[in-house]
Amino acid sequence: MSLLLLPASLWASGALWYRLPAPPPLRIAAVALVLIATIIAARWLWLPGNRRGLLLIATLWLGIGLWWATLRPSHDRDWQPDMAHIATAQIDGDILTVQNVRNFVWRSETDFDQRWETRRYNLAALTSTDLFLSHWSGESVAHAIISFNFTDSLPLAFSIEIRKQRGESYSPYAGFFKQYELAVIAADERDIVKVRATVRGEDVRLFRLDMQQATTRALLGEYVAVANTLAANPRWYHTLTTNCTTVIYAMAHRLDRRIALDWRILLPGKLPSYLREREFVSRSVPLETLVARSHIGPVAAGPHPDPGFSRRIRNNRVEPARGIEL
Repeated sequence: MSLLLLPASLWASGALWYRLPAPPPLRIAAVALVLIATIIAARWLWLPGNRRGLLLIATLWLGIGLWWATLRPSHDRDWQPDMAHIATAQIDGDILTVQNVRNFVWRSETDFDQRWETRRYNLAALTSTDLFLSHWSGESVAHAIISFNFTDSLPLAFSIEIRKQRGESYSPYAGFFKQYELAVIAADERDIVKVRATVRGEDVRLFRLDMQQATTRALLGEYVAVANTLAANPRWYHTLTTNCTTVIYAMAHRLDRRIALDWRILLPGKLPSYLREREFVSRSVPLETLVARSHIGPVAAGPHPDPGFSRRIRNNRVEPARGIEL
């Protein structure tokens, strides 16, 4: 048991540091008490017949566990403006109605026009699905956005994100400790894709996914179900298990149990090789060429309202070779 005390105490220290509602000096003191208690308990556990270590550990973890259980996700917080609403949707026959579609006009991170819209889409006009990977910290780390294309309307993009409160910034470490709620954002590509490629200066790459229309519609249905479930029942984001790609993987796995979990799902920047091996992106050119042609940055900028944005960023994309049925 003593071998488990170190990782357990490290987790408890992180939980107290990130989530204890107290000023830094008190949080430091709480972490120090946990570490000291763990060291004392470990020494006692090495003594034959000494049960004080077990009693100390049981008391410590009972207290931490009861406190941890009181931390519940909520939709009622002071959210940043771009996270003020999350998506909900309904499907009635071939008509998809999506509430809270974000369509901001971004001039900078702090200067923007807010627009939240209700949009309707004809599912009979649904044609294809694209994947955007927005690299913000090297080649391995990226944010994934799925976008659905229609013949008679602009694309509809979905992004699984942390729902940041005012003044809050992202930390992958805090994401292990119930720091952020999960959000499903539905948006116009001129908002959610363009802001990353221009205002935020991220390296956004576009990959045309190779799926048949029935699969595309089923995946869109999964997004609708996840969005509605989340709107009714708030949920915590988790850096490792509940993030922008693991949620997408869970949806895809529900559609086809043969889709296997892979380490590259945890490093979204590596997804193109994973998708290529499973023939979900074009194999007509080498992977290096596919990636080189995927960058939309050089053509992303354009004056508002930029009606040609979605068409422009797709002009030099490599088209999929054939459709895959899940």
